[in-house]
Amino acid sequence: MIQTIITFIIVFGILVIVHEFGHFYFAKKSGILVREFSIGMGPKIYAYSKNATTYTLRILPIGGYVRMAGLEDTDEELKPGMPVSLITGDNGKIETINTSHDTTLLNGIPIEVTGSDLENDLWIEGYENGDEQTLKRYEVDHDASIIESDGTKVRIAPKDVQFQSAKLWQRILTNFAGPMNNFILAIVVFALVGILQGQVPTNSNQVVVIHDSVAAKAGLKSQDRIVSVNSKSTKSWSDLQDAISGRPGKKTKMRVQRNSKRINLQITPKSVKQNGSKTGQIGIESTMTKSITARIAYGFTETWRLTSMIFALLGHMITHGVSVNDFGGPVAIYAQTSAAAKLGFTSVLTMLAYLSLNLGIVNLIPIPALDGGKVLLNFIEGIRRKPLKPETEGIITLIGFGLLMLLMILVTWNDIQRYFLK
Repeated sequence: MIQTIITFIIVFGILVIVHEFGHFYFAKKSGILVREFSIGMGPKIYAYSKNATTYTLRILPIGGYVRMAGLEDTDEELKPGMPVSLITGDNGKIETINTSHDTTLLNGIPIEVTGSDLENDLWIEGYENGDEQTLKRYEVDHDASIIESDGTKVRIAPKDVQFQSAKLWQRILTNFAGPMNNFILAIVVFALVGILQGQVPTNSNQVVVIHDSVAAKAGLKSQDRIVSVNSKSTKSWSDLQDAISGRPGKKTKMRVQRNSKRINLQITPKSVKQNGSKTGQIGIESTMTKSITARIAYGFTETWRLTSMIFALLGHMITHGVSVNDFGGPVAIYAQTSAAAKLGFTSVLTMLAYLSLNLGIVNLIPIPALDGGKVLLNFIEGIRRKPLKPETEGIITLIGFGLLMLLMILVTWNDIQRYFLK
């Protein structure tokens, strides 16, 4: 139990950090102010500030986020009547604004806010020390910080460092960078798995036959090459999988290369139900290789193979309908983590790579609130040559977020039923 929890937190943490670091890195390179880089959600446990960014660790290990200036900000605006305290810098401008009741600033100037502008002209107006006879205006430094109600200290967000102030291609790259990092992580981890395993599957049409399987009973032997299925050429293991999986329970002709001879066999693939649909299986496995080059290249080959499978599954969902059983949330990941942890380190790495790949692909689906939806809005802006109104984009994003939350609730409840209420 403890091992599973620790493994889950580590795996989830790696996925979040790698994904969010993609957004973080390219935002920084684009001149966008990253106000906060958070690992976890909910109440803050720890915070550290460096190079204009506050790094926080939060109590719930179920996600994370990068807060960019002007994008998905959760600032408490300085509203009229709000009591705050101010610290001035050597240049006479305000360098710290404290809105938290739990944080006290030594030598802070207490004021009651009457108005402010922390984006363009950078000023705060208010009554100092309760003196409502004299209205004072304070200039705010461009790099000033604001202490929020929960005590988190972040930079203010002037207009010139906001997300929308970056060039369009920079914003597209910043939005795409999260999924891109997940793809890179999958390639690296699968390559590591290949090295640790000592051997990896080839993508050859040469097969290993499982004892007493449909293929064995039909006369297929290990090291045979299946060169065609129903007269369709099969030059690789991927070709074989596609050809056989699509013929559950159907008589299938196969052309087989055995040494220097070619023979014809007839096999009826066994019908097996997977992901709500029937697929054909005959009981064969791919051959293995110990080549160090192939083991390193496994990072690319396995990533590509699984990517093709995931897109095929998404296509099937579009054409045959979507079921909540097609999805898995944190509960499903926890259950898979438990199974992988029992099988050892390599199994955990394989699961990490697979989850990273899934996270990258799912995030590129053009749904508002996902990275793919944001990239789509960027392209629409490029076509229109002007951005959508902030109100319109906000409504679209809110609808997308609401649908995602509803889906997450349904998936989580379904996962609980599948894994814990059987």
